Amino acid sequence: MKRTLTIFICFCAISTFLWGMSSRADFERYWPQWRGPQASGVAPHGDPPIEWNENKNVRWKTEIPGQGHATPIVWGDTVFVTSAIKTDKQVELEPIEVPQRRRGRRGRSAAPSSTYKFVIFAINRSDGSVHWQQTAREEVPHEGTHQTGSWAANSPVTDGEHVYAYFGSRGLYCYDMQGNLQWERDLGDMIIKRSFGEGSSPVLYGDVIVLNWDHEGDSFIIALDKRTGEELWKVARDESTSWSTPLVVEDNGTPQVVVNATYRTRSYDLATGKTLWECGGMTANAIPSPVTANGIVYVTSGFRGNALQAIRLADTTGDITGATAVIWEYDRDTPYVPSPLLYGDILYFLKHNRGILSAFNASTGEAYYGPERLEGISDVYASPVGAGGRIYIADRDGVTLVIKHGSTFEVLAENVLNDGFNASPAIVDREIYLRGSKSLYCIASD
Repeated sequence: MKRTLTIFICFCAISTFLWGMSSRADFERYWPQWRGPQASGVAPHGDPPIEWNENKNVRWKTEIPGQGHATPIVWGDTVFVTSAIKTDKQVELEPIEVPQRRRGRRGRSAAPSSTYKFVIFAINRSDGSVHWQQTAREEVPHEGTHQTGSWAANSPVTDGEHVYAYFGSRGLYCYDMQGNLQWERDLGDMIIKRSFGEGSSPVLYGDVIVLNWDHEGDSFIIALDKRTGEELWKVARDESTSWSTPLVVEDNGTPQVVVNATYRTRSYDLATGKTLWECGGMTANAIPSPVTANGIVYVTSGFRGNALQAIRLADTTGDITGATAVIWEYDRDTPYVPSPLLYGDILYFLKHNRGILSAFNASTGEAYYGPERLEGISDVYASPVGAGGRIYIADRDGVTLVIKHGSTFEVLAENVLNDGFNASPAIVDREIYLRGSKSLYCIASD
């Protein structure tokens, strides 16, 4: 077994190197995963418009049936987006037993009685037409979601050869770029705190897909072979429900998986699943994904408290709670749902789910500005994104503010569309893609 695992790890290292040589430029150009090519929210080569409305700089607008809060991903000439589409089929439900020790005080959301189709769409970037669509599964979700949530909140990921559509308890599906199913994997059913719905997205590194499975049952993190869906390793986690997407980061050439969660931020060796370090200090209901640059990882949370930690990877080993590896911390105005944006050496983050922005020097923890109220923006679930020296923040009422990137606060534009945005934007080249509650927009100045 050890010899087999060693051979696999060596194969992954070689294939990762070759993949990096051939595809790194494409990976950096497109938006292949949740939070973009660098998992930071930044499109390094993007330069989308500053201004738009329903009659200006909308290249196309395509209605997407159903509901989905997953960010669109982009590769080549295709945008991939997922949705949960309600059908007319009804069923009679049976009650679900919830572990006593983890029942919410205010009860659980009602489970649906309708059958849903869980669908991935491949949409042409040029004109918004649907190139293909596939129904991954058709079933009644076993539990409800938050009233503002969706059963298609997990973002897909692609390596340019395959696209991996993830619907949480409905499974992980690997398609080729023409929409042909290659394999599927069902990990069971999550029991989410108060039936608030699922949200963690898969992360892809080399030939390995990592999924975090924190819920009110037996939590775990698992690594799968992207070519087959076979399990490489699986590690139990002492965590309740969390929604954060893992982050893969290299330290001294060794990739590790960092997971933000309520009880502990933990890091795992990508090759073996061994725990490398852990740190306490986050709040309940951890949702924002970590970001990283220059050997520092930033983790945040903001439900019933506020927490931001900057962790230097070179100093991490074992339990680093209160140790010098945490080079700076902040305990106010941190996000609940939106993930932070790390753009150059500036860390941007919103307060809770509100239109209140702060900008910090990522290296030192010095506050540049904030909390700065964003006029015109109110309820924000989408994570901010950056490109072309600008920050884009979209809210649930259809407003997107464009902020100048830098140490001083300046609003460049306020843009309004006839939709509302829970999904985070994606930016590629001179285009920004906005997934609304009704339509997918391609914003571009031709």
